[in-house]
Amino acid sequence: MRKYAVIYRSVVMENLQYAANIALGFVSYFVFIFVFINLWGYIYSEPGTRIAGYTRQQMIWYVMITEMMWFGAHSGAVTRQVAADIRGGNIAYLMNKPYHYTLYILARYTGEWSIQLPMYMMLAAVIGVSMVGVLPGFGPAALLACAASILLGITINGVFKLCISLMSFWIEDSNPFQWLYDKLILIVGTVFPIEIFPQAVRPLLKLTPIYTVCYGPAKMAVDFQAGQYFEILLAQLLYLAAGLALMFIIYGKGGKKLYVNGG
Repeated sequence: MRKYAVIYRSVVMENLQYAANIALGFVSYFVFIFVFINLWGYIYSEPGTRIAGYTRQQMIWYVMITEMMWFGAHSGAVTRQVAADIRGGNIAYLMNKPYHYTLYILARYTGEWSIQLPMYMMLAAVIGVSMVGVLPGFGPAALLACAASILLGITINGVFKLCISLMSFWIEDSNPFQWLYDKLILIVGTVFPIEIFPQAVRPLLKLTPIYTVCYGPAKMAVDFQAGQYFEILLAQLLYLAAGLALMFIIYGKGGKKLYVNGG
C-alpha cells in the first residue's frame, strides 16, 4: 500500500500548486446554489410548507451538500485519463508497472478530491450558515456520521466512473456513457431527493448508485436518523464491494484482449 500512498501524496502536492484553479470553481458553485436558494424560496413561499417531508431549509441544505460533493470530487483521473491511456496505448506501458493500474487511478482520484472537497465544504458551510441558517438538531454525532457517508459516496462514484472508462477497451469513446451516468446522478438524487419522485419509483431508485452516491450522505446531513443511517451505510459498503469487484473483472478481461488503437 506504500506505493499507492506515494502516488496519493504526489497528486495532493500537485493539486496544492493549482489551488487557485479550484477556487475558480467556487463561482460556478455559488451561482448554482444562489439560483436554488431563490427557486426553493419561491416554491416554499407559504410558511410551514413541507415538500416530500423536507422544509425549505432542509431542501436547500440538501442541494448544497450534494453539489458540494459533485464539485469537490470532480476528477479527470477516472474519466479522461483512463480513456486516453487506453486509446493512446499508454495502458500497455502502465500495466507493466509495479502497481495495479486501477488502484493507481483511484489513488490519483483520492488525491484530487482530498484537496478539492475540504475547500468546497468550507464554502458550503459559509453560504449555508449565512444565507439559510444552521440546521436544527445537526450536532457532532450527525456530522461524523455524515462525513463517513460522504467519503464512501465519493469513493463509490469514482469506482463506477472508472468502470465506465474501462469500457474503452472495447468501445472507441466512453464519454457518452459517462454523460448519461452523470446526468442520471445529477437529476435524480443530486438536485432532487428520492422522496420527490413517485412512490412506485422509489424502491427502484434505491437499487441504483444514486441511493449510495449522493442521496444517502445528504439525507443523513439534513435529517439524521440512526436506523436509516445504518441502512444507508450497509448499502454503501455493499455497493463499494460490488463496484470494486466489477472494476477488477472489467480490467482483467480488458487486459487479456488488449487492443490499442493505432498500436
